[in-house]
Amino acid sequence: MNKEQLSEIISQVLADNGGAAAASATSDNLFDKHKMERAIDAGVAKADELKVGVTIAIEDITTTVQMSYHMPNGNLVGTYLAPKKAWSAIAMKEPTKDISKDIQPGGPLYQMETMLDGKLVSFPGGIPLVLNGEIVGAVGVSGGLIEEDQAICEAVVNEFLKESN
Repeated sequence: MNKEQLSEIISQVLADNGGAAAASATSDNLFDKHKMERAIDAGVAKADELKVGVTIAIEDITTTVQMSYHMPNGNLVGTYLAPKKAWSAIAMKEPTKDISKDIQPGGPLYQMETMLDGKLVSFPGGIPLVLNGEIVGAVGVSGGLIEEDQAICEAVVNEFLKESN
């Protein structure tokens, strides 16, 4: 697979997901400010429990950051990686923790990260937001160990989905 083919696939993924799902998300007020604040609060509570500072980013299906929060004790790299993890979860239609196996040498998507100029993140901390079988956005968390990022991301996603039902 060459860079042009990969770009075309990513564009198609975003186009497929951006139409009806984005319109539905907007009309249902899926990304309500207060709902997202409660989801981020759940992530902050988990981060505090783990004694780690992180950045949390929530994106809609168009990969637009709807809300982001950087904890005062978070490291600077988290502000860069959290939105990339959310983008990666949307673009690949799977949690970022599941991407790694496919991009390793011998994997079906080997070298995909380099073809996307480093935009793709293939380690834990990004999870798509799935409602009624459709991806409507994603959450990205960065700043802790990968296991911590994943646990915090799961807390945010669980609260967001609880708030969305």
